[in-house]
Amino acid sequence: MPVLLRPPTDLPTTGWDAWVPLPGTAGSACDSLDPSRRQPAPLDDAFAAIAADWLALGQRLSAEPSAGLAHAPACAGTISDLGEMLAWTRLVDGWAAGERRVLCLCADPWLFRHLAGRPGVTATPPPPLRPIERKLALRGLLARLKAAGSVAAASLSCRAAAARVPPDAPVLLVYGHPASRPDGFDAYFGELMGGMPELHRVLHTDCPPARANALGAGLHGWGSVLYAATLPFRHWRPRHGDWLVRRAAAREGGTGTPAMLAWQRHCQQRFLDRVRPRVVAWPWENHAWERDLVRTARCLGVRTLGCQHATIGTLELNYADGDFLPDAIACSGPAGRDRLAGWGLPAERLWLGGAWRFPPMPRLAHDPDGPVFLALPVQRPVAAQMLAAAAASGRRFLVREHPMTPVGFAQSPRLSRSPGPLAEAGVLSAVVFAATSVGLEAALGGLPVVRFLPDGVLANDVLPPGLAVAATDAAGLAEALERAQPIACDAATVFTTVDPAAWRERLA
Repeated sequence: MPVLLRPPTDLPTTGWDAWVPLPGTAGSACDSLDPSRRQPAPLDDAFAAIAADWLALGQRLSAEPSAGLAHAPACAGTISDLGEMLAWTRLVDGWAAGERRVLCLCADPWLFRHLAGRPGVTATPPPPLRPIERKLALRGLLARLKAAGSVAAASLSCRAAAARVPPDAPVLLVYGHPASRPDGFDAYFGELMGGMPELHRVLHTDCPPARANALGAGLHGWGSVLYAATLPFRHWRPRHGDWLVRRAAAREGGTGTPAMLAWQRHCQQRFLDRVRPRVVAWPWENHAWERDLVRTARCLGVRTLGCQHATIGTLELNYADGDFLPDAIACSGPAGRDRLAGWGLPAERLWLGGAWRFPPMPRLAHDPDGPVFLALPVQRPVAAQMLAAAAASGRRFLVREHPMTPVGFAQSPRLSRSPGPLAEAGVLSAVVFAATSVGLEAALGGLPVVRFLPDGVLANDVLPPGLAVAATDAAGLAEALERAQPIACDAATVFTTVDPAAWRERLA
C-alpha cells in the first residue's frame, strides 16, 4: 500500500520511499530519518481544496444545541485546527492514490484512527487514546472551575461601571486592546468616541475587570454570579461526527474556552435585554458568540453593525457563513467587500466604512543593508518557528511580537526587539510575516515582503487576492530575503479612508 501509517515509536527501516511527520509528531524519532526523503506537504493548497467540506460540516455541527460553545462549528480557522486536519486527510488520500510509498508518522491518537480507515492506508495499532481524553477532561474541568471563579469576581467588580451605561445609547463592543485609551481613543474605532459623547464603550469578557473599568464598562458587569457557578459543566457535546470531530471536542473541552464562550453569550444577552442599546457596533469576525449577539439583538429590535477590523484571510471561513449576519457590515475597502460578496454575503449589507486601524500608509524607508522586520503572529507555535528561522538565517532582525500574545525571546546581536510597530522601526531591508496584516502594510509602504510558511501547520494568508509576495519555509528564508523586491499595489483597493460623519449617522 502507498501509505504506511505508524506512531513515531514504531519506525520501519525499509518498505517506504518518503516520510512525513503529521501534526503532533516531532522529536528524536524524526531526527533519525533522512531529511532529503521528506515528503512535501502543501497544506495551503490542500486547505483550499477542502474548504467547502469544512463549511458543510460546520453547518451540520452548528445546528446542534451546544455548538455555540466551540470554535470548530464556526469554521474559525485561526482558532480551530479542524480544517487543518481535513487538509492533512486530503494530502494522505492523495499519497495513498499515488505510486510512491509514503511513511506517515502520527502521534495524534484521533488523527491516527481517522486516517487508519482511509483507502490505501496500512496502519499499525494506534497510539493510546483514553489516557489523553481523561487528561483533557480533567484539565478542562479545572480550567472551567478557575474561569467560573474569575468571572464571578469580575461580575462584582464591573457592576458599577455597567450601571452607568444608559438605555437606548449607541455602543461599541470591543476587545481590551493595549492601544485603547481611557480618553476615548479606541484601537478598533479610532477617535470615533471623541465626536459622539453619547457613544459608550463596552468591553468583551476577555478584558480584565480593571482594564474594562478604565476604558468603559465590562460585559462582566451584566453577568450573574449564579450563572457563573454553572460554567464548569458547560462544554461542546457534538452528537454526530467522526474521529476528527471527537478530537476537536476533546481539545476545546480541555480548556476554559467553553466556559468563556458561555459567559460571553450570557453577559451579552443580559446587556442587550437590560440596556436595549440603539445600535451595537463591534470588530466583526462572525464567530459563534457574534452570531448569538446578532440573534439576540434581532429579537430585541437592536440594530447591529459589524466592522471589518483586519484583512480577511483564506483560512477564515467563519466569514463565509451567512446565518445571523449583522444588519450592516462595514468593510475596510473594496478587497474585503468583494471577498465577502464572493462568499455569497448579501451585497446590500456590505458598506465601505473605511479602515479605522489602517490610516494611509506612508512610504517606508528602505535600505538593502538594514535589518529585517520580523512580524510575529498571534499563533505562538508559528512565532517560535519564525524566531528559530531568523536566528539561523544569518541576517539581522528587529522582532515585533503580537501585542495580544507576546512570546518572549532571548535578544542577541541578530535578534533584537523592535522599538515599536512597523512605522516606528526605522530603516529596513525587508519584512518577514505570517498570518498578520503587517505584511500587507509593508507591501503598501513599498518594502520587500516575504511570507513565512511554517512547518506542519497552517498560517493564514491575509493578503487580498491578486497581491502575491515571495513565500518560503525556514530553509529558504535567507535566499528569499536576498531576492525579495517591492511589489506594486494600490492601497485604495484594500483600505479606504474613514468618513467619521458617515459613521456617526449610522450610529445615531
